[in-house]
Amino acid sequence: MSEPTPTRPARSEASVGVVQAIVAYGLWGLMPLLFAAMAPAGAFEIVAWRIVFGLVFCAVAIAVTRSWLRTRSLLAQRRVMLVMGIAAVLILVNWTVYVAATTTGHTVEAALGYFINPLVTIALGIVVLRERLRAAQWAAVGISIVAVVVIAVGYGQVPWISLTLAFSFGLYGLVKKRVGGTIDALSGLTIETLWLLPIAVGALVVLGVTGLDGGVTFTSEGWPHVLVTVLTGPATAVPLLLFASSARRVSLSTLGLTQYLAPVMQLLVGVVVQHEAMPPARWIGFGIVWVALVVLTVDSFAAARAARRRTLAPTAAEPV
Repeated sequence: MSEPTPTRPARSEASVGVVQAIVAYGLWGLMPLLFAAMAPAGAFEIVAWRIVFGLVFCAVAIAVTRSWLRTRSLLAQRRVMLVMGIAAVLILVNWTVYVAATTTGHTVEAALGYFINPLVTIALGIVVLRERLRAAQWAAVGISIVAVVVIAVGYGQVPWISLTLAFSFGLYGLVKKRVGGTIDALSGLTIETLWLLPIAVGALVVLGVTGLDGGVTFTSEGWPHVLVTVLTGPATAVPLLLFASSARRVSLSTLGLTQYLAPVMQLLVGVVVQHEAMPPARWIGFGIVWVALVVLTVDSFAAARAARRRTLAPTAAEPV
C-alpha cells in the first residue's frame, strides 16, 4: 500500500484556502443586495448599525475563541491603537461611500472602484513607499489612468465614487501594513469598530432626533427588517475572517486572482438586478480597466514563477 505523498496535506490546505477566498469575495460581492434589503434605512443608519452589530459579533467570537487576553494586550499598545484608529477612519469613509453608492443606483460605479483598487494600491506604493515597479506594472497603472479619463469623459464628470472607494481602501491597506502580522483579523475588526462605536451611536441619536436621511428605521419596519439589520454584523466579520484564514493557506498570486470575484459580482448586481445603465463609454472604460488587470495578473504570476525558480536554483545545484 503506497504512502500518501508529502504534498497532499499542503494541497488540501491550499484547496481549503481557495474555497475560503471564493466564499469571502462572493459574500462581499453580494453585499449590495443586503443593503438594498435594508430599505428604507438610509446609508448613515446602515453604516451605524454595521459598526454596532459588527462589534457585537466580534465580542461573541472573541468570547467563543477565548482570545480576550490577546485583544486586551493589543488595546494596551498605544502605537497599535493609534494605527488602528487611522485605519478605522479610512474604513468608515469606505463603508459610507460604498453603502451610499449601492443604495442610490451607483453600484456599477462602486464595482469600478474595486476593479481599480489593485492599480491604486500599486500607485500608492510608488508615491508613499517609493517602491520600484516592473515595466508591466507601470503599463497597468498607465492603462488604468486612460480608463478613468475615458469614463470621466463618458460621465461628463470624474468618477468620484470609484476613486474614493479605491483610494480609501488602498490607504486602509497601507495603514494596516504598519502593524503587519502583529494583529489578527478578529482583533483588528474589534478594535476598528470599537474606535467607531461613539460615531455610530452619535449618528443614530442624531438621525433619531432629527429624522435626517430617513431617521432610524430599526424598530419601525417589522421583525424581518430587524433581522436583516442584525445580519450586517456577521456579514461584515465573516468574509474578513475567511479572507484572513485563506491568506495563510494560499499564495499571494492566487489570492490576487480571486479578488476580482467581488467587483464582478457587484457589476452583475448593478446591471442585472438593479438595472443600472451601461452606456458605451462605461463599457469601454471597464474594458480598458480589465486590460490593465490582465497585464497586472500575468505579470504577478510571471514574477511569482521567477521568484520560485530563484529559490529552488541553489538547492538544485547542491550535491546529493
